[in-house]
Amino acid sequence: LCIMHSVSIATILIFAYGAIIPSTSGFAARDASSRTRRPPPNRTRRNPSSSSSPKPKRAPHQFDHTKEEARPFLDNNLAVKEQLANDDAPEYTFEDDDTEQATIIPDGTHLVYFSLDELFPNIADLGFSHKFCTDGKFRDDLRNSMREDIFDSTPAYENLPAKARKILLLPDSSLQGSWTCRDETLRMKKLTEVLKHHLGEQSPTGDEFMEAIGSLCGSEPSYHWIDIVGVMNRRIPHSWHQDTGRSRGGDTKTVLLGFPKEDNYSGVGVFSHAVKLKYEKSSKEHALDDPVVYSGLKIDDEYIVRPQFEQGKEIVMFRDVDVIHSSPDVAYRSSVMRFM
Repeated sequence: LCIMHSVSIATILIFAYGAIIPSTSGFAARDASSRTRRPPPNRTRRNPSSSSSPKPKRAPHQFDHTKEEARPFLDNNLAVKEQLANDDAPEYTFEDDDTEQATIIPDGTHLVYFSLDELFPNIADLGFSHKFCTDGKFRDDLRNSMREDIFDSTPAYENLPAKARKILLLPDSSLQGSWTCRDETLRMKKLTEVLKHHLGEQSPTGDEFMEAIGSLCGSEPSYHWIDIVGVMNRRIPHSWHQDTGRSRGGDTKTVLLGFPKEDNYSGVGVFSHAVKLKYEKSSKEHALDDPVVYSGLKIDDEYIVRPQFEQGKEIVMFRDVDVIHSSPDVAYRSSVMRFM
Protein backbone atom coordinates (compact mmCIF):
# COMPACT_ATOMS: atom_id res chain seq x y z
CA LEU A 1 0.00 0.00 0.00
CA CYS A 2 2.73 2.45 0.97
CA ILE A 3 4.65 1.58 -2.18
CA MET A 4 1.64 2.28 -4.37
CA HIS A 5 1.05 5.55 -2.52
CA SER A 6 4.68 6.56 -3.09
CA VAL A 7 4.53 5.67 -6.75
CA SER A 8 1.42 7.74 -7.34
CA ILE A 9 2.80 10.78 -5.50
CA ALA A 10 6.11 10.42 -7.35
CA THR A 11 4.28 10.37 -10.67
CA ILE A 12 2.43 13.56 -9.82
CA LEU A 13 5.66 15.29 -8.77
CA ILE A 14 7.37 14.28 -12.02
CA PHE A 15 4.59 15.89 -14.08
CA ALA A 16 4.71 18.99 -11.92
CA TYR A 17 8.49 19.21 -12.26
CA GLY A 18 8.28 18.89 -16.03
CA ALA A 19 5.78 21.74 -16.13
CA ILE A 20 8.04 24.27 -14.37
CA ILE A 21 11.41 23.39 -15.93
CA PRO A 22 11.74 25.22 -19.27
CA SER A 23 12.65 23.32 -22.42
CA THR A 24 16.23 23.60 -23.61
CA SER A 25 14.87 24.77 -26.94
CA GLY A 26 14.08 28.08 -25.26
CA PHE A 27 17.75 28.99 -24.88
CA ALA A 28 19.26 30.46 -28.07
CA ALA A 29 22.66 31.54 -26.78
CA ARG A 30 24.40 29.95 -29.73
CA ASP A 31 23.66 30.24 -33.41
CA ALA A 32 23.85 26.74 -34.80
CA SER A 33 24.71 28.06 -38.26
CA SER A 34 27.82 29.90 -36.98
CA ARG A 35 29.76 26.79 -36.06
CA THR A 36 30.91 23.65 -37.77
CA ARG A 37 28.84 20.57 -37.05
CA ARG A 38 30.83 17.61 -35.85
CA PRO A 39 29.64 14.07 -35.52
CA PRO A 40 29.06 12.94 -31.94
CA PRO A 41 31.97 11.04 -30.36
CA ASN A 42 32.26 7.26 -30.64
CA ARG A 43 29.87 7.11 -33.54
CA THR A 44 30.89 5.51 -36.80
CA ARG A 45 29.04 5.21 -40.06
CA ARG A 46 27.43 1.87 -40.51
CA ASN A 47 26.90 0.27 -43.87
CA PRO A 48 23.14 -0.30 -44.18
CA SER A 49 23.78 -3.41 -46.23
CA SER A 50 25.98 -4.94 -43.56
CA SER A 51 24.50 -8.13 -42.16
CA SER A 52 26.50 -8.02 -38.94
CA SER A 53 24.66 -6.68 -35.89
CA PRO A 54 25.53 -6.72 -32.21
CA LYS A 55 24.01 -9.49 -30.12
CA PRO A 56 21.31 -8.30 -27.74
CA LYS A 57 22.48 -7.94 -24.17
CA ARG A 58 20.84 -10.10 -21.55
CA ALA A 59 20.31 -9.41 -17.89
CA PRO A 60 22.52 -11.51 -15.59
CA HIS A 61 19.64 -13.72 -14.46
CA GLN A 62 18.79 -14.62 -18.07
CA PHE A 63 21.98 -16.57 -18.68
CA ASP A 64 20.75 -19.54 -16.65
CA HIS A 65 17.20 -19.87 -17.92
CA THR A 66 14.73 -18.53 -20.44
CA LYS A 67 12.12 -15.90 -19.72
CA GLU A 68 9.41 -18.57 -19.67
CA GLU A 69 11.32 -20.49 -17.02
CA ALA A 70 12.00 -17.35 -14.99
CA ARG A 71 8.31 -16.39 -14.97
CA PRO A 72 6.31 -19.60 -15.30
CA PHE A 73 2.87 -18.30 -16.23
CA LEU A 74 0.03 -20.79 -16.05
CA ASP A 75 -3.70 -21.12 -16.40
CA ASN A 76 -4.72 -20.88 -12.75
CA ASN A 77 -8.23 -22.16 -13.46
CA LEU A 78 -6.79 -25.42 -14.76
CA ALA A 79 -4.09 -25.58 -12.10
CA VAL A 80 -6.48 -25.35 -9.13
CA LYS A 81 -8.57 -28.18 -10.55
CA GLU A 82 -5.59 -30.44 -9.96
CA GLN A 83 -5.53 -29.54 -6.25
CA LEU A 84 -7.59 -31.09 -3.45
CA ALA A 85 -8.97 -29.34 -0.37
CA ASN A 86 -7.43 -31.97 1.94
CA ASP A 87 -9.66 -30.95 4.86
CA ASP A 88 -8.74 -34.15 6.70
CA ALA A 89 -5.00 -33.42 6.66
CA PRO A 90 -3.13 -34.66 9.73
CA GLU A 91 -2.02 -32.23 12.41
CA TYR A 92 1.51 -30.87 12.25
CA THR A 93 3.99 -30.74 15.12
CA PHE A 94 7.19 -28.74 15.48
CA GLU A 95 10.33 -30.29 16.93
CA ASP A 96 10.40 -27.67 19.70
CA ASP A 97 6.76 -28.19 20.76
CA ASP A 98 6.44 -28.51 24.53
CA THR A 99 4.25 -31.59 24.48
CA GLU A 100 3.77 -31.55 28.27
CA GLN A 101 2.83 -27.90 28.74
CA ALA A 102 1.26 -26.97 25.40
CA THR A 103 -2.50 -26.97 24.87
CA ILE A 104 -3.83 -29.58 22.45
CA ILE A 105 -6.18 -28.12 19.84
CA PRO A 106 -9.53 -30.01 19.66
CA ASP A 107 -10.27 -31.82 16.41
CA GLY A 108 -12.58 -30.02 14.04
CA THR A 109 -11.86 -26.53 15.39
CA HIS A 110 -8.86 -25.48 13.31
CA LEU A 111 -10.76 -24.16 10.29
CA VAL A 112 -14.47 -23.36 10.50
CA TYR A 113 -16.65 -22.59 7.48
CA PHE A 114 -19.52 -20.11 7.63
CA SER A 115 -22.29 -19.06 5.26
CA LEU A 116 -23.42 -15.54 4.40
CA ASP A 117 -26.97 -16.76 5.10
CA GLU A 118 -25.97 -17.45 8.70
CA LEU A 119 -25.03 -13.79 9.24
CA PHE A 120 -28.68 -12.70 9.21
CA PRO A 121 -30.83 -15.68 10.20
CA ASN A 122 -33.73 -13.41 11.21
CA ILE A 123 -34.18 -11.99 7.71
CA ALA A 124 -36.37 -14.45 5.82
CA ASP A 125 -35.78 -15.23 2.15
CA LEU A 126 -32.70 -13.00 1.92
CA GLY A 127 -30.89 -15.53 -0.31
CA PHE A 128 -27.53 -13.92 0.43
CA SER A 129 -25.33 -16.96 -0.21
CA HIS A 130 -27.07 -17.95 -3.44
CA LYS A 131 -26.98 -14.41 -4.83
CA PHE A 132 -23.32 -13.96 -3.88
CA CYS A 133 -22.20 -17.23 -5.47
CA THR A 134 -24.24 -16.99 -8.67
CA ASP A 135 -24.16 -13.29 -9.57
CA GLY A 136 -20.78 -11.85 -10.51
CA LYS A 137 -22.23 -8.35 -10.89
CA PHE A 138 -23.42 -8.46 -7.28
CA ARG A 139 -20.01 -9.62 -6.06
CA ASP A 140 -18.22 -6.88 -8.00
CA ASP A 141 -20.62 -4.20 -6.77
CA LEU A 142 -20.35 -5.48 -3.20
CA ARG A 143 -16.56 -5.54 -3.24
CA ASN A 144 -16.11 -2.19 -4.97
CA SER A 145 -18.57 -0.41 -2.68
CA MET A 146 -16.88 -1.83 0.43
CA ARG A 147 -13.50 -0.63 -0.83
CA GLU A 148 -14.80 2.84 -1.69
CA ASP A 149 -16.63 3.32 1.61
CA ILE A 150 -13.61 2.24 3.64
CA PHE A 151 -11.25 4.37 1.59
CA ASP A 152 -13.43 7.48 1.83
CA SER A 153 -13.89 7.13 5.61
CA THR A 154 -10.25 6.37 6.50
CA PRO A 155 -8.38 9.46 7.79
CA ALA A 156 -5.04 8.25 6.38
CA TYR A 157 -6.44 8.56 2.84
CA GLU A 158 -8.41 11.81 3.09
CA ASN A 159 -5.67 14.14 1.81
CA LEU A 160 -4.59 12.00 -1.11
CA PRO A 161 -5.12 13.47 -4.60
CA ALA A 162 -7.83 12.11 -6.88
CA LYS A 163 -5.26 10.31 -9.02
CA ALA A 164 -3.96 8.39 -5.99
CA ARG A 165 -7.53 7.46 -5.04
CA LYS A 166 -8.16 6.11 -8.52
CA ILE A 167 -5.01 3.98 -8.45
CA LEU A 168 -5.58 2.59 -4.96
CA LEU A 169 -9.16 1.64 -5.81
CA LEU A 170 -8.25 -0.33 -8.93
CA PRO A 171 -9.75 -3.82 -8.52
CA ASP A 172 -6.37 -5.54 -8.96
CA SER A 173 -4.79 -3.67 -6.03
CA SER A 174 -4.97 -4.55 -2.34
CA LEU A 175 -6.44 -2.06 0.14
CA GLN A 176 -6.58 -1.91 3.92
CA GLY A 177 -8.39 -0.04 6.67
CA SER A 178 -10.79 -0.80 9.54
CA TRP A 179 -14.04 -2.76 9.48
CA THR A 180 -15.67 -1.25 12.55
CA CYS A 181 -18.88 0.77 12.04
CA ARG A 182 -19.93 1.93 15.49
CA ASP A 183 -20.58 5.62 14.82
CA GLU A 184 -24.11 6.91 14.97
CA THR A 185 -23.92 8.08 11.36
CA LEU A 186 -23.97 5.54 8.53
CA ARG A 187 -20.42 4.79 7.36
CA MET A 188 -20.91 2.27 4.53
CA LYS A 189 -23.26 4.31 2.35
CA LYS A 190 -22.40 2.84 -1.06
CA LEU A 191 -22.48 -0.69 0.36
CA THR A 192 -25.94 -0.04 1.82
CA GLU A 193 -27.21 1.00 -1.62
CA VAL A 194 -25.71 -2.09 -3.26
CA LEU A 195 -27.28 -4.46 -0.73
CA LYS A 196 -30.67 -2.83 -1.10
CA HIS A 197 -30.46 -2.89 -4.91
CA HIS A 198 -29.52 -6.57 -5.15
CA LEU A 199 -31.22 -8.08 -2.08
CA GLY A 200 -34.28 -5.85 -1.64
CA GLU A 201 -35.62 -3.49 1.00
CA GLN A 202 -35.28 -6.11 3.74
CA SER A 203 -31.48 -6.20 3.33
CA PRO A 204 -29.16 -5.11 6.15
CA THR A 205 -27.35 -1.80 5.97
CA GLY A 206 -23.69 -1.76 4.95
CA ASP A 207 -22.72 -1.03 8.55
CA GLU A 208 -24.74 -4.01 9.79
CA PHE A 209 -23.09 -6.25 7.20
CA MET A 210 -19.57 -5.19 8.22
CA GLU A 211 -20.32 -5.55 11.93
CA ALA A 212 -21.90 -8.97 11.40
CA ILE A 213 -18.76 -10.33 9.74
CA GLY A 214 -16.54 -8.53 12.25
CA SER A 215 -18.44 -10.13 15.13
CA LEU A 216 -17.12 -13.51 13.98
CA CYS A 217 -13.65 -12.31 15.04
CA GLY A 218 -14.68 -12.89 18.67
CA SER A 219 -13.53 -10.84 21.64
CA GLU A 220 -10.72 -8.27 21.52
CA PRO A 221 -10.45 -7.94 17.74
CA SER A 222 -7.95 -5.54 16.20
CA TYR A 223 -10.63 -4.19 13.77
CA HIS A 224 -8.12 -4.46 10.93
CA TRP A 225 -9.49 -5.15 7.43
CA ILE A 226 -7.66 -5.80 4.19
CA ASP A 227 -8.77 -6.77 0.71
CA ILE A 228 -6.03 -9.03 -0.69
CA VAL A 229 -5.61 -9.76 -4.38
CA GLY A 230 -2.25 -11.55 -4.45
CA VAL A 231 -0.28 -13.05 -7.32
CA MET A 232 -2.27 -14.34 -10.26
CA ASN A 233 -1.44 -16.46 -13.31
CA ARG A 234 1.63 -18.08 -11.82
CA ARG A 235 2.62 -20.53 -9.14
CA ILE A 236 4.42 -19.16 -6.07
CA PRO A 237 6.06 -20.95 -3.13
CA HIS A 238 4.19 -21.08 0.16
CA SER A 239 5.35 -18.60 2.80
CA TRP A 240 4.17 -19.96 6.14
CA HIS A 241 3.39 -17.48 8.91
CA GLN A 242 1.00 -16.37 11.63
CA ASP A 243 -0.48 -12.87 11.44
CA THR A 244 0.08 -12.16 15.14
CA GLY A 245 0.78 -15.45 16.91
CA ARG A 246 -2.02 -14.50 19.32
CA SER A 247 -5.63 -15.12 20.17
CA ARG A 248 -5.96 -12.22 22.56
CA GLY A 249 -9.36 -13.05 23.98
CA GLY A 250 -8.89 -16.81 23.72
CA ASP A 251 -11.67 -16.86 21.12
CA THR A 252 -10.18 -14.17 18.84
CA LYS A 253 -10.24 -15.31 15.22
CA THR A 254 -9.16 -14.29 11.74
CA VAL A 255 -12.13 -14.23 9.35
CA LEU A 256 -11.81 -14.56 5.56
CA LEU A 257 -14.55 -13.64 3.06
CA GLY A 258 -13.78 -15.07 -0.37
CA PHE A 259 -14.60 -13.51 -3.73
CA PRO A 260 -14.44 -16.22 -6.41
CA LYS A 261 -13.43 -15.53 -9.99
CA GLU A 262 -16.53 -17.07 -11.55
CA ASP A 263 -20.15 -17.87 -10.80
CA ASN A 264 -21.13 -21.20 -9.20
CA TYR A 265 -17.50 -21.82 -8.28
CA SER A 266 -16.65 -24.80 -6.13
CA GLY A 267 -12.94 -25.26 -5.63
CA VAL A 268 -9.72 -24.10 -4.03
CA GLY A 269 -7.51 -21.08 -4.67
CA VAL A 270 -9.78 -18.47 -3.06
CA PHE A 271 -8.81 -18.73 0.61
CA SER A 272 -5.38 -18.87 2.23
CA HIS A 273 -3.81 -22.30 2.63
CA ALA A 274 -3.28 -23.59 6.15
CA VAL A 275 -1.50 -26.24 8.19
CA LYS A 276 -3.39 -27.52 11.23
CA LEU A 277 -1.24 -27.62 14.37
CA LYS A 278 -1.52 -30.23 17.09
CA TYR A 279 -0.51 -27.78 19.83
CA GLU A 280 -1.30 -24.09 20.20
CA LYS A 281 1.56 -21.99 18.83
CA SER A 282 1.54 -18.71 20.74
CA SER A 283 4.20 -15.99 20.44
CA LYS A 284 3.46 -13.69 23.35
CA GLU A 285 6.96 -12.21 23.34
CA HIS A 286 6.54 -11.24 19.69
CA ALA A 287 5.44 -7.70 18.73
CA LEU A 288 1.66 -7.76 18.51
CA ASP A 289 1.31 -6.19 15.07
CA ASP A 290 4.17 -8.10 13.42
CA PRO A 291 3.64 -11.44 11.65
CA VAL A 292 5.47 -14.53 12.89
CA VAL A 293 7.32 -15.75 9.80
CA TYR A 294 8.63 -19.30 9.45
CA SER A 295 11.32 -18.56 6.90
CA GLY A 296 12.40 -21.50 4.78
CA LEU A 297 9.91 -23.89 6.38
CA LYS A 298 9.01 -26.68 3.97
CA ILE A 299 5.76 -28.51 4.63
CA ASP A 300 4.90 -31.83 3.00
CA ASP A 301 1.80 -31.61 0.85
CA GLU A 302 -0.06 -34.14 3.00
CA TYR A 303 -0.32 -31.52 5.79
CA ILE A 304 -1.54 -28.63 3.63
CA VAL A 305 -5.23 -27.73 3.74
CA ARG A 306 -6.54 -25.78 0.76
CA PRO A 307 -9.96 -24.60 1.99
CA GLN A 308 -12.66 -25.07 -0.59
CA PHE A 309 -14.96 -22.22 -1.55
CA GLU A 310 -18.53 -23.06 -2.49
CA GLN A 311 -22.06 -21.90 -1.75
CA GLY A 312 -22.55 -22.14 1.99
CA LYS A 313 -18.80 -21.81 2.55
CA GLU A 314 -18.18 -18.20 1.57
CA ILE A 315 -16.41 -17.53 4.88
CA VAL A 316 -13.67 -19.42 6.70
CA MET A 317 -12.26 -18.54 10.12
CA PHE A 318 -9.50 -19.72 12.42
CA ARG A 319 -7.56 -18.77 15.53
CA ASP A 320 -4.06 -17.59 14.68
CA VAL A 321 -2.56 -19.93 17.32
CA ASP A 322 -4.19 -23.02 15.79
CA VAL A 323 -2.69 -22.90 12.31
CA ILE A 324 0.13 -21.52 10.24
CA HIS A 325 -1.01 -20.20 6.90
CA SER A 326 0.14 -18.83 3.56
CA SER A 327 -1.13 -17.26 0.38
CA PRO A 328 -2.21 -20.02 -2.00
CA ASP A 329 0.58 -21.39 -4.18
CA VAL A 330 -1.96 -21.11 -7.00
CA ALA A 331 -4.61 -18.41 -6.52
CA TYR A 332 -7.86 -18.31 -8.47
CA ARG A 333 -10.01 -15.50 -7.13
CA SER A 334 -10.94 -11.86 -7.46
CA SER A 335 -9.77 -11.30 -3.89
CA VAL A 336 -10.12 -12.42 -0.30
CA MET A 337 -11.07 -10.02 2.49
CA ARG A 338 -9.51 -10.52 5.90
CA PHE A 339 -11.20 -9.29 9.07
CA MET A 340 -9.26 -9.35 12.35
